Amino acid sequence: MRSVWGIVLLAGSALVDPNPSLAQQPIAEDNPRAQIPNATPLPPSPAYTLGGGDLVNVNILGLPEYSGQYQIPVDGRLNLPLIGTVSVEGLTLEEASRAIEGAYRQVLRRPQIAVSLVAPRPLNIWVSGEVNRPGSYLMRLTPGAGNIPGVQYPTVVQALEQAQGVTLAADIRQVQVRRFSRAGEDEVYTLDLWAMLRTGDGGQDITLRDGDAIFVPTTPEINLEQTRQLATTSFSRDTELPRTVAVVGAVERPGTYSVLGSETGEGIRAAGLPTATRAIQLAGGIKPDANIRQIQLRRPTITGGDQILTLNLWQLLQTGDFTQDPILQNGDTIFIPTATEINPTEAAILARTNFSPETIDVNVIGEAVNAGSLRLPPNTPLNQALLAAGGFDPNRANRDTVELFRLNPDGTVSQRIINVNLDAGINEQSNPILRDNDVVAINRSGLVKIGDTINTATGFSSNASGFLRIFDFFGLFEYLRLPRRQ
Repeated sequence: MRSVWGIVLLAGSALVDPNPSLAQQPIAEDNPRAQIPNATPLPPSPAYTLGGGDLVNVNILGLPEYSGQYQIPVDGRLNLPLIGTVSVEGLTLEEASRAIEGAYRQVLRRPQIAVSLVAPRPLNIWVSGEVNRPGSYLMRLTPGAGNIPGVQYPTVVQALEQAQGVTLAADIRQVQVRRFSRAGEDEVYTLDLWAMLRTGDGGQDITLRDGDAIFVPTTPEINLEQTRQLATTSFSRDTELPRTVAVVGAVERPGTYSVLGSETGEGIRAAGLPTATRAIQLAGGIKPDANIRQIQLRRPTITGGDQILTLNLWQLLQTGDFTQDPILQNGDTIFIPTATEINPTEAAILARTNFSPETIDVNVIGEAVNAGSLRLPPNTPLNQALLAAGGFDPNRANRDTVELFRLNPDGTVSQRIINVNLDAGINEQSNPILRDNDVVAINRSGLVKIGDTINTATGFSSNASGFLRIFDFFGLFEYLRLPRRQ
């Protein structure tokens, strides 16, 4: 059950709010309210004012036949016996009692009237700004606890929860409540809900009145640690609800994904939070050349612009800094750039992370001992793929070079000739890291080509399997229907 800070008790004909006026409390130097820039003093809690929809009891002492319950019409005017209509719109219970007494003095000698609230009307509250569902909300007053009859007023936090919580771009230190005063002027109060989270300062969560408008501004500066804390509060969007985000750049399957808190789909099931790394998992994981130190998270705001957060997942891996893996919200875009240089040691570490793909598919065709499709760990270098395919065919393979065919983002296939060095470490020239769907072609040696040519000319084939491997190589691109780029 979500907490409610403001409790208003109804006793007899008067409505009493137990929260004293904050304006009457001394503000200590360490009080977080003293740190709010340009903060308007928070309002004292005024007595309840009547309006259309309230159910009241009008008791005329000594005349029970004229006493009874009345529903106040939308115009705020009660139609009473003997005297007709009396306006009680905007009056407190005590003021309404005096107004009705004054009207009854025309027909009764020294009337004594007591007006009490039987059932309050719902409050109409407007919520706007950095909330997930801005708009107008009807908020009902609920019965108070204890033996004394009373009602419990909705608070700012409850109104934010009704609006499906604040966005993660919200500045909860500067939440504004605009209230129309009886004097005809608007009063604006600035609340620091962060102080409430940090110190338990419940006085920041003021009770609302009918017609109040709440505005949540956009934070001017993003703090990753505070953003993560904000995401888990009761007045943020429920982490179990889905949020739609885009993941682009150096990932296996760029696109739009629905990220859940407890289940991400695509065979990935785990309890947790809808974070950036979970979205990357849905996108198939990072590519081997991803720059995980400069990931950008672009977050839309109500002002129409974007907030940009720079994430460093390497810092997350090295120090456990979970602030680098923020909780996402609807409309976020994650961009993973491409690294200009790959560190072999880091590549091996990244291959074991949960935001790298579990395996990649690599085809080794041509003159290998066990040519075919291989499922390999991510960031597998060329030399390891050759060994996984059984190595070069000792009788037929050209061991000096291989051809690497790679699917490009534009749909074409690039072709490179790699000078093989089985003793080399990971490097782009002789032992590059392979990517998903790469094709490694091992060609015939010069002597084997000559022999195959002679056999073909004379109608014989000394190695039918070699021919079939070559046929499969060209058939692969026929099957994929991809243009080849030399």
